[in-house]
Amino acid sequence: MVIAVVAMFLQQTCGSVGRVLPAVLAPLIIRELHADASWVGMYFGVVAVAALIGQLGAGGYIIRHGAIRMSQVALLSVGAGMAVAVVGGVAGFVLSALVGNGIAAVATPASSQLLGRWAVRRYAPFAFSIAQTAIPAGILLAGSLGPPLAQQLGWRGTMLVSAGACCCFALLLQPLQGRLDTEASPHHAIHLSDFHTTVAGVMAVPELRALGLACFAFNGLQAVFTAYLVTYLTALGYDLVTAGALFSAVIAIAIPCRILWGWVGSFLVPPRVMMAALAFGMAVSIALTGMFGPAWPALAIGLVAGSLSATAMSWHGILLSESARLAPPGRAGTVTGGVLSFGQMGALVCPLSFALLLRTTGGYAAAWIVCTIPAVWVGMILLRASR
Repeated sequence: MVIAVVAMFLQQTCGSVGRVLPAVLAPLIIRELHADASWVGMYFGVVAVAALIGQLGAGGYIIRHGAIRMSQVALLSVGAGMAVAVVGGVAGFVLSALVGNGIAAVATPASSQLLGRWAVRRYAPFAFSIAQTAIPAGILLAGSLGPPLAQQLGWRGTMLVSAGACCCFALLLQPLQGRLDTEASPHHAIHLSDFHTTVAGVMAVPELRALGLACFAFNGLQAVFTAYLVTYLTALGYDLVTAGALFSAVIAIAIPCRILWGWVGSFLVPPRVMMAALAFGMAVSIALTGMFGPAWPALAIGLVAGSLSATAMSWHGILLSESARLAPPGRAGTVTGGVLSFGQMGALVCPLSFALLLRTTGGYAAAWIVCTIPAVWVGMILLRASR
């Protein structure tokens, strides 16, 4: 189990850096391409559509090729997507979102397939949470290293460095492929109907349906948080390096919190009660984020943003372990892909809604306040489900 957890942690850390860099470097990219700040939400909306398609179709490919092989494919696609963005301008970013995130979306279902097979069931929320600390770890690296590297290499050079790292780590996973992909079925048939079957399988089971709705809200709010926090801080008067450092500092909070919530969900309270508490915590933190202003001290902004990171960035291990627990034997990757597809719908709707409100109101406050609605809604759903 330890080897599987470490491999998935490193795989997702590397991929996470590549996926979040456009948000961290957005002020530089926007300035050079003469784009509006709402471009960030539109870009991540395209990312969500591509990831939705990728996760719905991921299950069959994981069964056929194995979790490690598909993790390698995911890393290579992230690297290729960043390279395309560097040379293609606005059109390149659209293609990057489709290539670098559609195929790369298989990474989390592949991780669930592997951990669902190797993790001891009682400790699954804890094991999944440890592996899922890779996401904030990757965002932390992107936020802390991205802006200083961009000062030396430019945003294009920074993205190429990250692309090279993804390709190198994909090669480093090769020795584990034969050792861990022992249940791959090379002759497993893949059909277009798998997309519908994956969603229908989640909707047919009330417990999975509740998880899908939770994933919709949680992933949507996470997408808004990661896409807009740096740009929001620069609009308040922070320079890019300071905004990136603050972003990294608050993201770092999610690393111990993911492990802590996984431990609590494994040993102290039912996982759904834990997720409901996180949902209400998100709502309060988001409402306070919408009240930021130039007069707010950096410490107060950091505390509120840290609370948002501790909730909106820290739910993954519990939700994914519950998805794997409810999956039929050998189908953890497929079920996880179905649940995560609802999350990608949230990652599409929430940033696009945020961008629309930003354009129509001319400010960030209303957009942040509206984001509290899905958090409160799903918190109530999870509390009812737990009863």
